[in-house]
Amino acid sequence: MDNERVVSDIVTKFLLNTCRLCPQITRHAIQVAQLCAGIAARHPPDDAEVDYIPLTTGSVAEFYIEPMLPLVGDIDVMYHRSDELAIPRGHPPPTQLPAEFSNYVKVREIVDSHLPGYVYLELRYVLTECTDNDNYNYFETEHGLYVGNTLDHVERAIHRTGLHHGPAVLTDNSNTSLLSVDSVLCIRCLLWPPQAADWPTRHRYHDWPDSATVDHVVSNGCDVVGAVHRQCRQHKWMSRIQWRLSFSRAEIVLINSWMPVQQIIYHMLRFFMKTKRLTGSDASEELSNYYIKTLMMWACQLKSGSFWTDDLNLVRVCVELLHVLSVWLSDAQCKHYFISSCNLIHNIFGAELTASQLMSIDEPWLSTWFLNNYIQKCSMLCLENVSSLFSDIGTNTKLQSAVSAVVDWRKGPNTVLVDMWCELQIAEFVIPFAVSIQSLTAQSCVCWLRELAKTDTHLLFISLPLHF
Repeated sequence: MDNERVVSDIVTKFLLNTCRLCPQITRHAIQVAQLCAGIAARHPPDDAEVDYIPLTTGSVAEFYIEPMLPLVGDIDVMYHRSDELAIPRGHPPPTQLPAEFSNYVKVREIVDSHLPGYVYLELRYVLTECTDNDNYNYFETEHGLYVGNTLDHVERAIHRTGLHHGPAVLTDNSNTSLLSVDSVLCIRCLLWPPQAADWPTRHRYHDWPDSATVDHVVSNGCDVVGAVHRQCRQHKWMSRIQWRLSFSRAEIVLINSWMPVQQIIYHMLRFFMKTKRLTGSDASEELSNYYIKTLMMWACQLKSGSFWTDDLNLVRVCVELLHVLSVWLSDAQCKHYFISSCNLIHNIFGAELTASQLMSIDEPWLSTWFLNNYIQKCSMLCLENVSSLFSDIGTNTKLQSAVSAVVDWRKGPNTVLVDMWCELQIAEFVIPFAVSIQSLTAQSCVCWLRELAKTDTHLLFISLPLHF
C-alpha cells in the first residue's frame, strides 16, 4: 500500500473512531433549551394570550454524531406566533388545529411568485375556536391584504431581549463556550406545499428516504420565512412582501435518518468548505452550508447503499461529491431538493474558478489536507504527551502511532467521564440560573422539558424540582 492510500485510510479510520455516535449531554443543548424556553415565556405586546412557539433547527437538531471538532457553528431557532397560520392557495380553511394554536387565528394564503420557492402571503381567513367542541369556525377577510416580511413592533420586543443574533445570556463564564444565536420568525404551514407536490411521489431507486420517513416529512408540513430573492431586493414592492418556503422541519427528519457514515461525510464537507477558502474566488463565500446539505440529500437519494459502505473510504466519497458540486457550478444548476423547478445557483461571482478548483481536488491532496487541518487540530485537544507526537510524523509508522494515540485518548473511559462530568456541572449551574431570570409559564416549562429530554433524560432531574 503506497503512502497516499495510507494517509487516506488513516483519515477514514480516525473519523470513524472519534465520532461519538450516541447523543451526549452538551452545553449547546442546554443553551438551546434555555433559548427556546425564553422565547416561549414571552408574549407579543399586542396580545398577552398569544404564544411564541420555538423550533430548534440547523446543526444542533440535524446531527446525532459528536466529532472531536465542533460541527455546530451557531444555534438556529425558528419561532412562530400561535395566532398565525399559512395555507396553500385554494385550500379550505382548517376546522381543527394543534393545541399550540390560539383560539383566534389569522390565516394567510400562500401565493406563488414568479420565482420558484418564493411566495407572498395574503390574509384570507380568521378562525375562532368553538368552546363546545374545539373546532374552528371561519370567516373570510377582504382580499389583497398582503403581509410584510419584516418584523413589526410586536416581534421587535423579542429582539431587544438579546434572544436574536447574539449569545443567549446565561453566564459571564467564558468556559461555557456559548454559541451565537440566529432566531428567525416564521409562519407555520401545517400542510405540505403544492410547490413541492412531486417530492413525496418521486421515484427512489435506493429506498431513501423510505415510505415511513416520507410520510413523516409530509405530515410536518413546512414554514414560511421572511426572505427576498436577490433579483427582487431593489424592487420597491416585492422587497417588502416576499417570503420563502422553508423545509427545515423536513431536513431535520431526513438528516437524522442517515447512516452515521453519511453524517460524518456531511460534517467533513461542511468543515472543508468553511475552512478552505478557495483562492481568488468569491464564490466560496457564497457557497453556504445549504449547498452542501442539498448535495448530500441528492447523493443519499441517488447513490446506492454500497456507495457509502463498500470498501469505505471517507476521503474518496468526499472527493466524488465535491466533483459533483463542481459540475453544478460549471453548469450553473443546483436543483432544490424539494422544489424541482427551483435552481439554487444564480449568478454566483467566480463560480467557474471555484468549479475548476473543486474538480482539481483528488484523494491524495484531500487526505493530506484533512491530516494537516483536522487531525492535527484534534491532537491539540489532547494531553501534551499525545499532541507532542505530531512534532515528528516523518514516516508512516510514526504517523499512524500519533493518530492512534489521539484515537485512544478520545475513546478512553476517563475522557468520556470527564467530558460528561463537565457538562453536568455546567447544566447544574446554567439551568437554575436561567430559570431564575426567566418568567416561567406552562409553555416555557414544556419547552425546557422537551428540549432537555432530546439530549439526555438525566437533565430532567436537574430541572424538574425547579418547575414544580
